[in-house]
Amino acid sequence: MIPQLHPEILAFPPLNQALTDPNGLLAFGGDLSLKRLVNAYTHGIFPWFNEGDPIMWWSPDPRAIIPVEDIKVNRTLRKVLNRQTFTVTLNRDFTRVLELCAHAPFRKEGTWITPQMKAAYIALHQQGYAHSIEVWQENELVGGLYGVAINGFFSGESMFYKRSNASKVALLSLAKLLKEIKVTFIDCQILNPFLQEMGAVEISRQAFVELKETAINKVIAHDFWQQRTLM
Repeated sequence: MIPQLHPEILAFPPLNQALTDPNGLLAFGGDLSLKRLVNAYTHGIFPWFNEGDPIMWWSPDPRAIIPVEDIKVNRTLRKVLNRQTFTVTLNRDFTRVLELCAHAPFRKEGTWITPQMKAAYIALHQQGYAHSIEVWQENELVGGLYGVAINGFFSGESMFYKRSNASKVALLSLAKLLKEIKVTFIDCQILNPFLQEMGAVEISRQAFVELKETAINKVIAHDFWQQRTLM
């Protein structure tokens, strides 16, 4: 039986109680308050549910990550980088990135980025926990991603693109940013073909938790996630 979270209690069940089918379902209910979301991501738990469903909380095993040293750059992408086609920024337009991720044309089965989720992640951003990478071409926002960071631990949530390779450039920029503080991975949560093409691998939940703890305990400068141009 899946535990239901109490509205006034922030604690989650132990991760090893998550179901194997569906993989990683840990609990349902609760809310998307700032404190609960920060607590969830601190423990490697994330919400994922469709509109009209109860809030569902996940900790899959295995877990998808991209080791930043192993991120893949194919020949086409390298040519794009060499041409300097794009400008990349950090936290310049979080809300717009969120909107474009929610309505990306490749999402043929709808989106889990509901109005409730949007409000929650905007609140996280305003408090310095959620961040966006924007990819621009001649002042048009053509790609990007967003996720949640607890110190050096970055859990990617979603991405979008309007131009070929734009989301790949965003991911590469994030990897470069994390390497600056010696964080070794990007949390991708669940593997998909795009992430696998970029170098994502699956590791056990226990191995993920150990990596997460190292990243969370990184002491980083207070202005590390401040708005700026990355490329």
